[in-house]
Amino acid sequence: MDNRGTLKSSSSELDLDRPNIEDYLPSGAAIQQEPRGKLRLHDILDISPTLSEAAGAIVDDSFTRCFKSNPPEPWNWNIYLFPLWCFGVLVRYLLLFPTRVLVLTIGWIIFLSSFIPVHLLLKGHDKLRRSIERSLVEMMCSFFVASWTGVVKYHGPKPSRRPKQVFVANHTSMIDFIILEQMTAFAVIMQKHPGWVGLLQSTILESVGCIWFNRTEAKDREIVARKLRDHVQGADNNPLLIFPEGTCVNNHYTVMFKKGAFELGCTVCPVAIKYNKIFVDAFWNSRKQSFTTHLLQLMTSWAVVCDVWYLEPQNLKPGETPIEFAERVRDIISHRAGLKMVPWDGYLKYSRPSPKHRERKQQNFAESVLRRLEEK
Repeated sequence: MDNRGTLKSSSSELDLDRPNIEDYLPSGAAIQQEPRGKLRLHDILDISPTLSEAAGAIVDDSFTRCFKSNPPEPWNWNIYLFPLWCFGVLVRYLLLFPTRVLVLTIGWIIFLSSFIPVHLLLKGHDKLRRSIERSLVEMMCSFFVASWTGVVKYHGPKPSRRPKQVFVANHTSMIDFIILEQMTAFAVIMQKHPGWVGLLQSTILESVGCIWFNRTEAKDREIVARKLRDHVQGADNNPLLIFPEGTCVNNHYTVMFKKGAFELGCTVCPVAIKYNKIFVDAFWNSRKQSFTTHLLQLMTSWAVVCDVWYLEPQNLKPGETPIEFAERVRDIISHRAGLKMVPWDGYLKYSRPSPKHRERKQQNFAESVLRRLEEK
């Protein structure tokens, strides 16, 4: 992108969130404008030492709010509503939860009793084996969605298997994959996980062509890039699904899309996912809870409600770079799902921003403050 696009993006982000400087300044502190002459950037930073700290606090707040789960407003605050809330807790934990565990158990019994024989006995009939395994994975994902009392509305045409296409979606939780997989058996690219999730990844999900990586291994990037290029060329391969944000975001924002999915030279099919938080917050904060705990949270809620939109396929325009292509697709998804776009790399969630990066963001913020003061 050119510099004008970058400045425009930064300005729009400030307009979206409307940070108030006075909230970050000590009481009594103010920015005094000179009576004569124009203020300069170094004047602001020198005259008001707290401005730099305020900018840093706003930058941190803008970033961390993308990964915060907002608790629902309490409603059981009086003697009339509290008994209803207690009754609801009993229903969810003593009636719904055991029923959902039973549904999920039955699903696993049916799935494993079918998948294992098919996987072992049809090794010489790859096309038939892949077709049956694909149907079984879709069925198992449907049992998972049923165990949350999932209410999912799909909008748009069902994805089909075609060469040279890739599906990209915003990412809130690992259940995004399950919700999409029950409709179509995607081959997903995903972070390698430990525990029982990792066991499923290395056994069952590899049968549908899923690709795993470890974000801490630099050499994995080259291997994954090669696998992606090979996968999209196959006409019989399952549709490729990528979450280009690279991390779970709280379904209020979208962070920057990685460009890997947009430089494969193929059609990109955007998918927008929006959760209704009326019953439960579907955001998975992997730094605070395991996926098992997250599933238990969903299974003890009333329901998981969401909408999924399969949007119009997009292609790289003449003269457009992969980064610009990624931002255009992100804008399409964000607009459809009602999410705010923020100029952050999601990988910063796993490592603190460097001082140079923070300084650059603070300088951009100070420049925007200077422009506003000069306009007055």
